[in-house]
Amino acid sequence: MMKSKNIFRNKTFMITGGTGSFGSEMALKLLNLNIKKLIIFSRDEKKQFDMMNKLNNKKLEFVIGDVRDKKSIDSILRLGVDYVFHAAALKQVPSCEFFPQEAIKTNVIGAENVMESCIKFGVKKCVFLSTDKAVYPINSMGLSKALMEKLLIAKSRKNTKTVFCGTRYGNVMGTRGSIIPLFIDQIKNNKKLTITNPSMTRFLMSLEESVELVLYAFAYGKTGEILVHKAPASTIKDLFGAIKKIFKKKIDYKIIGVRNGEKFHETLISKEEMMRAKSLGKFYIIPPEYKEINYSKYFFKGSSKIKIPDEYNSFNTERLNLNQVIKVLKKSKYIRNNFLND
Repeated sequence: MMKSKNIFRNKTFMITGGTGSFGSEMALKLLNLNIKKLIIFSRDEKKQFDMMNKLNNKKLEFVIGDVRDKKSIDSILRLGVDYVFHAAALKQVPSCEFFPQEAIKTNVIGAENVMESCIKFGVKKCVFLSTDKAVYPINSMGLSKALMEKLLIAKSRKNTKTVFCGTRYGNVMGTRGSIIPLFIDQIKNNKKLTITNPSMTRFLMSLEESVELVLYAFAYGKTGEILVHKAPASTIKDLFGAIKKIFKKKIDYKIIGVRNGEKFHETLISKEEMMRAKSLGKFYIIPPEYKEINYSKYFFKGSSKIKIPDEYNSFNTERLNLNQVIKVLKKSKYIRNNFLND
C-alpha cells in the first residue's frame, strides 16, 4: 500500500484530536514505523493521560491545545512538524444541530487554522478526515464538514508547498456514536436494541481500514484530492442479526424510526463527483473540480456530458448477507474485545 517505509523514517507527525478512536489506532501504527516523534494534540487532558499510560512510548508527546486557537497550533508547528493528520472535529449530529455555531468554530474555522499554520511553518502534507455526511448534507455536522472540504480545495489552489488532501468515510465500526457500541451497551444493560429502520443501509468499515485509508492518502494523495475507501455495506436488519448470533443470546429490538438529521443510506461520493472520480483498487480518488481560479467555468463554459452516473452509497455498493456480516464483525478489533473475550 505505502510507497516505502522510508517516508516515515525520522519524521515528526502530529494528530489533531489525537486521543479519539482514530488517533489511538493511528498512533499504534506510526509508532511501529521508525518515526522520530508523534505529537498528540487535543483538548482532553484525561484522555491524554490514559493514552500516555497505555502506550508508554518515548516518541510520544502530548500537547493540550484547541484547533479553534491558531496560536496553540502555531506554538507546536513552529518547532518543526513534517506531517499532520487532522482528526479534531465535532462529530455528534445532535450536538452540531443544536449548536451549529460550535460546529462552525471547530469543523470550519478550526480546520482553516490548521491549514494556515501548516502553510506558515512548512508542513509537507496534511490529511484531513471528513465524512459521508458532507455529501448532500442535511445536518449542521455535514454542512460544516462540506465547508471544510471546500476550504481544503481552495487552499490547495493558492498554496504550492503544503499538500492538502482529504479522506471521507461513514461511521466506523466501534467508534463513539456509531451503532455497534450503542447495541453493545443496550445488550449489557438488558435493554431492547433500538433500530431506526431494518431496511436502512450502512457501510461496514473497521477502524483499521480507516487508518489504512488515511495512510494511503498520506502516501499517494495529491493536493486538493479526496480519497474514499470502497467499503461493503449491510442493512440494519442483518447487522442486528449478526450481533445476535455472535452474542449467542436472545435479544429483542424495537423500531424507533428514522431520526432527525439522519439519511436512509450513507453517500460517500455524489453523482457529480462520480463524473470525475478515479477508481484505483480499493479506493476512489476525487480530484478537485477546478485546479485554478477560473470564473469562466462558472459563467461561460459548461460540460457536454449528458449521462450522469449514480452516486456511490451504502445501497448500491457491495451488499453483504448475514453470514458475511458476521465474518466482517468478527475481524474487527472492537468486536473481538467486546464480544469474543467475554
